[in-house]
Amino acid sequence: MTSAPGRRSSTFTRLLRHGFTDPSDAERFLDSPELAPVRNDPVLLDALGGTADPDLALHGLVRLLEAQETATARQELLDTVIAAKPLRDRLLGVLGASEALAEHLARHPRDWQALVTYEPRDLHPGVEEFERGLADVTDPMSLRVAYRRCLLSIAARDVCGTVEVSQTAAELADLATATLRAALALAAADAPEDAALCRLAVIAMGKCGGHELNYVSDVDVIFVGEAAGDADEDKALRAATRLASHMMRICSETTVEGSIWPVDANLRPEGRNGPLVRTLASHLAYYQRWAKTWEFQALLKARPVAGDLALGAEYTAALRPLVWQAAERDNFVADVQEMRRRVVANIPAAEVDRQLKLGPGGLRDVEFAVQLLQLVHGRADASLRSGTTLDALKALAAGGYVGRADAAQLDDAYRFLRSLEHRIQLYRLRRTHLVPEDEADLRRLGRSLGLRTEPVAALTREWRRHASVVRRLHEKLFYRPLLDAVAALAPGEARLSAEAARERMVALGYADPAAALRHLEALASGVTRKAAIQRTLLPVLLGWFADSADPDAGLLNFRKVSDALGKTPWYLRLLRDEGAAAENLARVLSAGRLAPDLLMRAPEAVALLGDGDGGGLTPRSRAALEQEVLAAVRRADNAVQGVTAARGVRRRELFRTAAADIVGSYGTESQPAEADQGALVDLVGGAVSDLTAATLAGTLRAVVREGWGDTLPTRFAVIGMGRFGGHELGYGSDADVLFVHEPRDGVDEREASEAANKVVAEMRRLLQVPSADPPLLVDADLRPEGKSGPLVRTLGSYEAYYRRWALVWERHALLRAEPVAGDVDLGRRFVELIDPLRYPAGGLDEDAVREIRRLKARMESERMPRGADPKLHAKLGPGGLSDVEWTVQLLQLRHGAEVPGLRTTRTREALAAAREAGLMSEEDACTLDEAWVLATRVRNAVMLVRGRAGDTFPTVPRELAAVGRYLGYGPGHAGDMLDAYRRTGRRARGVVEELFYGGA
Repeated sequence: MTSAPGRRSSTFTRLLRHGFTDPSDAERFLDSPELAPVRNDPVLLDALGGTADPDLALHGLVRLLEAQETATARQELLDTVIAAKPLRDRLLGVLGASEALAEHLARHPRDWQALVTYEPRDLHPGVEEFERGLADVTDPMSLRVAYRRCLLSIAARDVCGTVEVSQTAAELADLATATLRAALALAAADAPEDAALCRLAVIAMGKCGGHELNYVSDVDVIFVGEAAGDADEDKALRAATRLASHMMRICSETTVEGSIWPVDANLRPEGRNGPLVRTLASHLAYYQRWAKTWEFQALLKARPVAGDLALGAEYTAALRPLVWQAAERDNFVADVQEMRRRVVANIPAAEVDRQLKLGPGGLRDVEFAVQLLQLVHGRADASLRSGTTLDALKALAAGGYVGRADAAQLDDAYRFLRSLEHRIQLYRLRRTHLVPEDEADLRRLGRSLGLRTEPVAALTREWRRHASVVRRLHEKLFYRPLLDAVAALAPGEARLSAEAARERMVALGYADPAAALRHLEALASGVTRKAAIQRTLLPVLLGWFADSADPDAGLLNFRKVSDALGKTPWYLRLLRDEGAAAENLARVLSAGRLAPDLLMRAPEAVALLGDGDGGGLTPRSRAALEQEVLAAVRRADNAVQGVTAARGVRRRELFRTAAADIVGSYGTESQPAEADQGALVDLVGGAVSDLTAATLAGTLRAVVREGWGDTLPTRFAVIGMGRFGGHELGYGSDADVLFVHEPRDGVDEREASEAANKVVAEMRRLLQVPSADPPLLVDADLRPEGKSGPLVRTLGSYEAYYRRWALVWERHALLRAEPVAGDVDLGRRFVELIDPLRYPAGGLDEDAVREIRRLKARMESERMPRGADPKLHAKLGPGGLSDVEWTVQLLQLRHGAEVPGLRTTRTREALAAAREAGLMSEEDACTLDEAWVLATRVRNAVMLVRGRAGDTFPTVPRELAAVGRYLGYGPGHAGDMLDAYRRTGRRARGVVEELFYGGA
């Protein structure tokens, strides 16, 4: 064939045309002595060109011919290949798709005859046929050989397209069943005395139990054992355990003939820590008392396959009723979805995009969605109880639990993904779910799936398309039929019954499913464009609401916002077209009362949640806020209108801050939750403090302008105190302030004082006038002489008072003083006045230190609410805000004069400065910082959830769960949150005892 250059060129071209990638190598094989009789036969070349990898098929055929023991055997194989098209297609199809099965044929050259039979019963073999194929095994080695021989026939039917993918998966499960039975028989033959003592049932789980096994997969099992006759139960269980262990080794151990597959019993009660074999009563007791949601989900596929089948039937009969009660468990849907998220989170980052099984849009997404629906509705509808994914999906569609179009798309995608998975594993018979990166592998896979034109590009395109369909549908699958049930827009389409819809809403965590369904009906019914867009949005929104602690509130609030904004042209377009807006809105509406209340007062603030020009969720600077507020005051006709405008800005910006905090705490599908809790605390504290300062500046300008025009008779400044001065305000904080004034030149002091007092009174009144905007309470109780002293003093009066009368607590309070509004120069001079008081040269004497400690102890004992758990009080409890702040402030009073970094009003900055100055260890500083951040987060969470300020965790379970979600704890983990808070507080209190009370 190589003698004439022209012929070589012609052959070379023909080989390329038939799909060979290495024509030179192929020519060499075709010229080999083994193929001499048929080298010019066009039938052979056409058949090789029809395989997934013609080069691989030709190489495998030559190896098989070389392995034949005699020339007669070789001629028999060649004659059959050329003359019998079914054998030719099967054999060459396998050789072109599976390097591992080509290896098997080379080792066992007569096994090709297993592919010759082409009878109806051969097209759809079951357990009985496979048991006949394994009937002659005598030891583990012969079992492996017989197993591969049977596998050869399954692969041949698969690659030739004789059967579709679900039938292939069922055949693989039936072969696994026959193999488990043969392995157990071998184990029993080796230990007949053990076999006589016990009854042992093998329950298939997972894909084997579901009749949808892969080529190479762990075979999941559970073992049930009982004593045979009058045998002692303990002895019987030990005997059953030995048999089960031996059976697992027979299947799992690697020999020169390879292994069959690992047998995995880790789905049993207690997993690896539990006994390998249990009695039926022990299984039942475990599932009734201890089993987690995922364990009932796993039981969906339980099926007795080997050993004592009567005992296996008793097992499934006893446990199956428990499966259908799982949907009634607290946090059922959340548990299932959280397990799915954990699976995805554990995929190595480098593999996520290639994961066919576990990655987003993969096989597991379809399986989880189907199983979730089965568990919710299978109790009332026995037609849904199949362990096979595609059969269950078909039943769900027939019953109206899933839309028919959605089910058809998922069915198509699942079949493609399973086919691709099968071909990937078939090549080397290795357990993998990763799509390869090598172009030759991708080419072989594409051709094996019938993609012959540009197979690599076509395969990648089809895979991505199907994965995208799964990603888009797998969660909507749960929610869309709810809309169909209430909207009733498709005549003739099977729909959820009212009871099935109620069951599904309860499973999603809705406390009032009837009200929730009414909201859906109001939102989604009708033929308007608005209703059509809502039907597109709601399946996704319902999933996000269900992921919160209060789905009912989320849906109700969404209906209210939609009722208010539904006729505006931009609202639904924003949610539909801007990726972040809909999810951000869902998080905000279901996270508690504060943010929805702020939004309902001016629903157009929804625009802030988008990606576009609404400003986003980044808090604005104090300068930008002041500029906007002062501009609004200038445009106003009077002080009332001006302050109303300022309060409107405050309400909008409070919503922006709360939304940013919620989204950052919950995370989104595209952006994980903020890992740095301190960053969220700083965001809220800085934003609310800046907003409060801007509001006061605007209010001051409005009041002065109405009463005195452009110039007040006295210079006037507002000094922020407490959390306000420290840039640490929370959502529910009052604004602690001092007011200071200084008469202008030529103005009588009495006139100036009257003007200043009128300004303060009018500011406080206007900021608390009942309106749609939240009030801002201005508290001046930290002034000299407290409530007994004048509201406003001149700078000189402050100087005289502090020089003569200042008490320790007043010097302590001045640590947080910072000008926030009004005359800048006056504010600066006030700071110069108080700096020597709050950072005294030489620090504090021991009497002053004792007085501060006494004041703190008295405050804790007098102000702790009756009946409150001190260990859970965020302000006054162990390791709470008071503990950390007083410890830091004592260090500031003692060392501020010589340590410049301590001269700050901010707690965390002062804490860091104390650490850098060596006043506390790195570990102690981290402990105090963690406790302060956590306590602050708890206070913010309580305000967000309840809509009113509080220093203790809520007692209402749903509110407590919402606080937990904000703090990063999943459903059902409120107890873990409280335990963690106590631990953090206990550690911080130990540091406080040393640094605050220990004389440090």
